[in-house]
Amino acid sequence: MLKVLTGNVARGSCRQLIRPLSVSAVHRSSQKEPARTALYEFHQGHGGKLVDFAGYWLPVQYSDLSIIKSHLYTREYGSIFDVSHMLQTYLRGKDVISCFESVCTADVKGLRNGTGTLTVFTNGKGGILDDLIVNRVSDDTLYVVSNASRKETDMGVMSDAVASFKAQGKDVSVEFLSSEDQSLLALQGPSAVSVLQKLCTKDLSRLFFMNGITDQIAGVDNCRITRCGYTGEDGVEISIPSRHAPAIANALLDQKVGNLKLAGLGARDSLRLEAGLCLYGNDIDEKTTPVEAGLLWLVAKQRRAENNFPGSDKINAQIKNGVTRRRVGFKMSPGSAPARHHVEVFDNEHHKIGEITSGCPSPCLQQNIAMGYIREESKKVGTELTLKVRDKFYHSQVCKMPFVPTHYYQAPK
Repeated sequence: MLKVLTGNVARGSCRQLIRPLSVSAVHRSSQKEPARTALYEFHQGHGGKLVDFAGYWLPVQYSDLSIIKSHLYTREYGSIFDVSHMLQTYLRGKDVISCFESVCTADVKGLRNGTGTLTVFTNGKGGILDDLIVNRVSDDTLYVVSNASRKETDMGVMSDAVASFKAQGKDVSVEFLSSEDQSLLALQGPSAVSVLQKLCTKDLSRLFFMNGITDQIAGVDNCRITRCGYTGEDGVEISIPSRHAPAIANALLDQKVGNLKLAGLGARDSLRLEAGLCLYGNDIDEKTTPVEAGLLWLVAKQRRAENNFPGSDKINAQIKNGVTRRRVGFKMSPGSAPARHHVEVFDNEHHKIGEITSGCPSPCLQQNIAMGYIREESKKVGTELTLKVRDKFYHSQVCKMPFVPTHYYQAPK
């Protein structure tokens, strides 16, 4: 049976469910009843334990696997995640690329049709409004996937940009997809694509990282397949009509097709942290710039030169002059307690130099890991620092991210 966790009970229970993994991904949403994805009853039938996440009922785990086992299963074989809460958007028109570039840092003009990239919306001070994936479907069509927790902000950014361009007589429009109409599943892990291939008609071996196509899945037409994900593993996100979501999910779980299992928010959070990926609201926010976040690669060189996106002056100045703080990774000494959100970071002279934004025990490394912001002068890999966890001090070392090697399916060079 499905377990729905609500109110204070949800918050307390979720901590117990996810520990010893991070609880940072569980969002505190408004008082209104959370929305249901098209797979709500499907989760019920598979023993999902649901929590209120960004205004949706979503499974934190399933009854057949613990969160740690689910995490490891994703790395070894593959898992299915319901990510239908995320905002899916289509922008269209002959001026759509210029319109979208007016609010993000990506060189969308430089993308080939059928490819995409991770980018960020920025504000006038260079702060990150959200991180998202933009796919250039064609010269006049973009497909965008962004965070559910930033849905209202993202809709406002895109709507305002479209309205501004229309007022100039430009050709552009925006369509926000409802989760009632369109669902999104993430298939992640070494077996994910081979399982999906058995249900598709097109050759996925030519679908490389950040490439997208439309195809038939399990007999359902017009499904969008994008080779990407949030775990560091090879995988895809598939956008499918919500009325067919349960049937496609069941087809993917069919043991005659492959060995995928269902996974929830708990494993998703620890997997993304091992991969060194940011969670909006914890690791990046409106007061953090891409330079400070170690995400300068999201600001395309062409866009830096054009200097015409929100906050470009601030970001270009930081590129030239440097910053005072930087996001880095931490590995903690054996026997230490997990360092979670807001844990303070100290140098060897006991001066506070920063704060942890995300942390958890790594199931793959069997060691506590974390990321956070520290003073620029202390960012060198190998620097010994101290983390204060519940009034006790533990040794840690600045390290490179990702913590676990990634396995993105890259095109041959």
